Amino acid sequence: MLNIKPLGDRVLIEPLSEDEKAKTSKGGILIPDTADKEKPMEGKVIAVGEGKRLENGTLQPLSVKVGDKVLFSKYGPTEIKIDDKEYLIAKEEDILGIIQ
Repeated sequence: MLNIKPLGDRVLIEPLSEDEKAKTSKGGILIPDTADKEKPMEGKVIAVGEGKRLENGTLQPLSVKVGDKVLFSKYGPTEIKIDDKEYLIAKEEDILGIIQ
């Protein structure tokens, strides 16, 4: 278990390996590797921050939770390396959706 707690509306993501990525959607849509070089990345949420602090001071919880498989923009997150393993820290706004 990692000892990293993201702050605010940030999320710690473990990128999925090529074998773990969904090549076909549940609706049967084939997603070819050549579809787009800028296609979103997939990963698993490892840890989440407490939420986004709104201007009125209230805390808005995040929409994602630990264990969610997510799509995120390729260039949004910050890459970090812990014990020779790559992770990403992303703001919730960099997450495009939850894969169900």
